[in-house]
Amino acid sequence: MGAHQLRIHRRAVRFRDGTDFGTGAVRLRPAEEARGRVEEVYDRARLATTGWPGRRAAHWAVRLAGHPHRRGGATSLRYAVREEAYGAVSGYALYRHTSVPDGSGGADPVVVLAALSRPAYGRCGGSWPGSLVSWLGYEGAVDEVLPWLLEDSRAVRSAPVGRLWVRLVDVGRALAGRSYAVPLDVVLEVRDAFCPWNAGRHRLRGDGDGVAVCEPTTAPADLRLDVAEPGAAFLGGTTLAALGAAGRVEELRPGVLARTSAAFRGDREPWYPGGWAFPLY
Repeated sequence: MGAHQLRIHRRAVRFRDGTDFGTGAVRLRPAEEARGRVEEVYDRARLATTGWPGRRAAHWAVRLAGHPHRRGGATSLRYAVREEAYGAVSGYALYRHTSVPDGSGGADPVVVLAALSRPAYGRCGGSWPGSLVSWLGYEGAVDEVLPWLLEDSRAVRSAPVGRLWVRLVDVGRALAGRSYAVPLDVVLEVRDAFCPWNAGRHRLRGDGDGVAVCEPTTAPADLRLDVAEPGAAFLGGTTLAALGAAGRVEELRPGVLARTSAAFRGDREPWYPGGWAFPLY
């Protein structure tokens, strides 16, 4: 599952007329004051963001520790939080400063960002207090919203980066545990040399409203594929149709590949909030 590294020059951050930023403000807060509120925002935001995992206290402690030997010469994390007029926190940007004496006009803060509303996202994504650098940068989804809030979406430079790979260890349980965009009833013939209990035919049925069942069957297969393919499509980003076009999914009943691919898709591209500010360990 991919993400995009986004980079934009500060002078190019010009939002479209009428962009709603609400009444809140973004302020720098000490780590000890901000951490609990950051965790709360993350836990709420991840429920609407496919690919964001749950995090326990020990996990946060490691990710926010900021050991100097892991920072590559950058500063410790800065906590910029979006505070609403009534006191609640609706978003945050965690960033570091790096010194890049390359004549580009300053350092490039690398950021992880979460927000609970479009006004909070726009304010957190456009600038951070205390940052004097020329370039702003962070990782986001392949279909990140920030470019479309600006007068010129082309001002945002982006480059793809791989962040998360999904391997289905229990095909039946995994496919029954997610929802599907449209109703489907399909028999998948799965090959899996490493986890042989997955090999065979699985009948997957979903009602399009969040209820799904996947169970072994002897019925004729509609699609034949390796276990890597449902893993790639599991979070709703990579499509089975694209994998089929590459010859990685064999359609055994005409028309079923397109319908199954549509059922697996999500409304937004999934992504994992990794990156340099939150290293993957």
